[in-house]
Amino acid sequence: MNGSPLRVGVIGVGLMGADHAERLVHRITGADLVAVSDPDTGRAAALAARYPGVRAVADPLALIADEGVDAVLIASPGGVHEEQVLACVEHGRPTLCEKPLTMDSASSLRVVEAERKAGRPLVQVGFMRRFDPEYAELKRLLDTGDLGRILLVHNVHRNRVVPDSFRSEMIVRDSLVHEVDVCRWLFDDEIETITVLAPKPTGLAAEGVLDPQVAIFQMTGGGMATTEVFVNSQIGYEVRCEAVAERGNVTIGLGQGVFVRQGNRYGGAIPDDFRDRFGRAYDLEVQAWVDATRRGEVTGPTAWDGYAATAVCTAGMESLATGRAVRVDLANRADVLGGGRWAAPAVLETPDRYEGSS
Repeated sequence: MNGSPLRVGVIGVGLMGADHAERLVHRITGADLVAVSDPDTGRAAALAARYPGVRAVADPLALIADEGVDAVLIASPGGVHEEQVLACVEHGRPTLCEKPLTMDSASSLRVVEAERKAGRPLVQVGFMRRFDPEYAELKRLLDTGDLGRILLVHNVHRNRVVPDSFRSEMIVRDSLVHEVDVCRWLFDDEIETITVLAPKPTGLAAEGVLDPQVAIFQMTGGGMATTEVFVNSQIGYEVRCEAVAERGNVTIGLGQGVFVRQGNRYGGAIPDDFRDRFGRAYDLEVQAWVDATRRGEVTGPTAWDGYAATAVCTAGMESLATGRAVRVDLANRADVLGGGRWAAPAVLETPDRYEGSS
């Protein structure tokens, strides 16, 4: 690329945002981290001080409006995403927003509608599994058609432990949401109904938390998917996916590390958290976002994908409460987005600062 680096501001510098800041400084090309913002102003100032030329901005909306910021990476809590993403759309800032897009389907749809009204796609949602090499190869194999039509998907999503503040509905909204996007992507189809069931919970979960949970998706085209989410498994961070097709099946997430046989035992290591398992996926995701933004495009999961996933999780929380299958209330895509450029891969007007870059 020959143009100026993309000047990126990061909103929310907790665990995920700080990881993205470090990524932008040390592993992403074509971008400069220029500003950070967090409600904990001391934490933001301390992080900014680690990197030359980075400013701490107290108000995230001021960061978004800052003419010295070209694009925004949002890693703040989901409850403030709607306000921040809408501000990015208003100011024409290309945005990478960590999941969930917002906390409920109504607010996510408002983001989609605002982006459509603004006249150009701006938002990529942080479903980084689409960028993970194993998931990408799984998708490629299915898309060749060599295995026939995809029939079933089985997912496992386990964390070693989560804080007591991570409640039952967050297992649906903040964890299961990844598998929602994976299944929509692999099937290339929407989820029609969701059922979320829970056995007697582990005694190691916080009081009142239903953990583990099992979700069943019925796709509009007739496919089905199951997902186990267990956020206090005590073992490590395990994410697996098996796709079952007419003439074969593909499984990923079985572990690619060193496998040792010694002293009548054998095995390997289980990652401790998401950064170990998906660090490469995050690098590829952010690099793709930077590259696409500098080309004047949007790549990866769109605002519609974020809305569709949130709509499924909204229905999933109702199912968790009732124990019944719940139909996903999803707006008609054609009515919301229309056709033309919105029906094809999203493209932005190229900012003047990047003219001539490739």
